[in-house]
Amino acid sequence: MLEQSKRWEYFPAAPSDFLDDSPEHPILLQILYNRGIREPEQIASFLDGADAVQENPFRLKDMHRAVQRILTAIDEAETICVYGDFDADGITATALLVSALQRAGANVGGYIPDRVDEGYGLNVEAIERISQQAQLLVTVDCGIRSIEEVTVAQRLGMDVIVTDHHSVGVELPPAFAVINPRRDDDHTTFETLAGVGVAYRLAQAVLRAVSQRPGASLSAEQAAEMEAELLDLVALGTIADMMPLIGENRSLVQRGLAQLSQGQRVGLFALMEVAGMQPASVDSTIVSFRLAPRINAAGRLSNAQLAYDLLRSDEYSHAYDLAAQLEAMNRERQQLTIDAQNLAEEQLGDMGTNLPPILITASPDFRSGIVGLVAGRLADQYYRPAIVIERGPETSRGSARSIDEFDITAALDQIGHLLVRHGGHSRAAGFTVANERYDEFVEALTALAGERLAGVPDLRPRMNIDAEVGWDDLSWALQAQLSRLEPLGQANPSPLLVVRDCRVRSARAVGGGKHLKLVLDGYPGSAVLDAIGFGLGERSNGLAAEAHLDIAFYLEVNEWQGRRSLQLNVQDLRTAKGD
Repeated sequence: MLEQSKRWEYFPAAPSDFLDDSPEHPILLQILYNRGIREPEQIASFLDGADAVQENPFRLKDMHRAVQRILTAIDEAETICVYGDFDADGITATALLVSALQRAGANVGGYIPDRVDEGYGLNVEAIERISQQAQLLVTVDCGIRSIEEVTVAQRLGMDVIVTDHHSVGVELPPAFAVINPRRDDDHTTFETLAGVGVAYRLAQAVLRAVSQRPGASLSAEQAAEMEAELLDLVALGTIADMMPLIGENRSLVQRGLAQLSQGQRVGLFALMEVAGMQPASVDSTIVSFRLAPRINAAGRLSNAQLAYDLLRSDEYSHAYDLAAQLEAMNRERQQLTIDAQNLAEEQLGDMGTNLPPILITASPDFRSGIVGLVAGRLADQYYRPAIVIERGPETSRGSARSIDEFDITAALDQIGHLLVRHGGHSRAAGFTVANERYDEFVEALTALAGERLAGVPDLRPRMNIDAEVGWDDLSWALQAQLSRLEPLGQANPSPLLVVRDCRVRSARAVGGGKHLKLVLDGYPGSAVLDAIGFGLGERSNGLAAEAHLDIAFYLEVNEWQGRRSLQLNVQDLRTAKGD
């Protein structure tokens, strides 16, 4: 008996009147219903990509105040420093805002902290250096919890504009303006923007304000063109930061992918060429798994300035050299991640089925740029919150990845008195802890996780099944309907389907035993389809021809040597129940 390894949870069936009142494909309608898209105008807007890019950026709290301060800086020839972050969201946000402010006439430069030497967010040493040259500091993708650092900057004579999208602490930083859609007093619909999305809204507001001034050197048409040109960076950063691809983000990313596919940004064109990608074929999956890791590689292994320079480059040969360096770094990053994961699993030992409530592993050999990746792999593999910590001589820095049942940032907030700094989202966070508080921190977090997860009866990964389909539904026609859901990502995932009682024609482990390769049909004489289960190689044991299975899968197009075929990307399987 082949048992499913994950919880299969089905969305409620869409009401018959909802299905009957629309001309769209019933399976597509069921998926839209699952996403909360239930009104005719919502359906049309979602499928047609209605224009949310023209949303008024001035609706964001403190936007008017921030724009006026930037206009003053432009008028008085002050120097502006855009202070970013070393991940893809922060890098794209920095490049975007610097580009927009330069176009608006500002004297501006970008600053991205070093992951190892400076860590995440604002730091006092950098602020002291920046204050010697700049009169205005604008943060992107950071700063919302930097109370002390903003205070220092203001004392040193710099005004500070904070733009961020991370969760807000108990108080706002004492900045000149704070633009964060997560503020309790911000009542816009922008709350799911990435850091680059918030930076884009500020860029829009500045460009529009400048273009409307008497005698402006930037026309309204030129400002609109600049807004469109920046959308490729918005798409890259939003997808890389795993923000929800619904509502406003969906519209921004759709247009950003269209901009990206034109290959007009020299640095990204060079990166795609080095990585063997064609701009016209870029979609959200390629951005997530191929482009974003290469942008992130610089900040993980060296200094993110390299990736920033690539995005800002307008000279092809220089961009190509930078892209080649990123490609080499990404290959190194892949190997370092494997090595670090092996070390982490060695420390955790053979836990069998007796898993602790939270996985915590630490070593001075972990590199700060890799710990988040390893934590993510551990959380996926064991379905427990996972923390991987780089031990330092005086302080240790960790990265956490969590599961639906445990809000990791809320947990860190609860024990924040034990930490030097921390921040993040419900599923991902980072922190710094003094070594003298390390043991106390581990004990407190373990107890908190044990308390929160004790009442969860079935702590296994949950799969939300969008729809059950028949074997004969699996066609190019259905694939064409599902493609209308692009771009896919957080909050708009690939549709997860179930087909029941399909028949195994062959089954074998491939890829050194790691993956499961199946050939399936629905019944004698029906269409034959290939299926691949990544990471499911061990489940080939005992799978014989003629076995009947229920399979949870994504319907995909497999392209190989110029041939396109439908393929089932298997997420889980079980012996057919036959009911």
